[in-house]
Amino acid sequence: PLRSAAVGPLLSGSSGRSRRDAAAHPVPPRSPQALCSQPGRPKDYALPNASWSRDMLDLYDRFLAMTKEGLWKRIPSYNNVLDHIPGKALRGLPSRDTRLFLRSIEAEGVGFEYVMFLNSSEKRVVCLFQPGSYLEGHPGFAHGGSIATIIDSTIGSCAIFVAGRVMTANLSINYMSPVPLGSVVLVDSKVDKVEGRKVFLSCKVQSVDGGTLHAEATALFIQLDATKSQKQQASCQ
Repeated sequence: PLRSAAVGPLLSGSSGRSRRDAAAHPVPPRSPQALCSQPGRPKDYALPNASWSRDMLDLYDRFLAMTKEGLWKRIPSYNNVLDHIPGKALRGLPSRDTRLFLRSIEAEGVGFEYVMFLNSSEKRVVCLFQPGSYLEGHPGFAHGGSIATIIDSTIGSCAIFVAGRVMTANLSINYMSPVPLGSVVLVDSKVDKVEGRKVFLSCKVQSVDGGTLHAEATALFIQLDATKSQKQQASCQ
């Protein structure tokens, strides 16, 4: 169901419990140490917490196991966008009292619960996403805007690792099936091609078992020009 054979077995190996059962009976993380960030460093929100369902924990463990093979890397996630993506992509921007939109809700389990994994050789980022109750649109389902947000963030992370500092120029989404609150979906993005400063990407949002395609998207990101200010470039888009 997904594009990489390395991830395919994860879908067929899901726990098989219903989404409602997984959301109603969250499983605590296996290791208390996983909840703690290193002293002096910002809190990493892309670590298991007590709100994560069994499906979320199982997928996290399987992707984490693949990181030991060297093909995948877990991406830390912080509440400040300057810390969100490791490396040099966002360095040089002034520090400000702001907060990343997806990490604006402090309480666990009610907003965006997610973790991303990067496969740099495939130019691909996969996000494990569990939408909380504060993201409701139609009763019982995640708001379409929250799905667009997690798609944009996943695709954007993929573009950043390929082209450095980028901004969204176009995002086109086809919604196929609503995402139940508390369920777990895989947001699978990849770079399709790069033309100069243009980065073209695509993405699919699928259920854990791979049987439901919730949404698919295409996107265009523009690599920022280092000779222009961020304000100048935003006004030109």
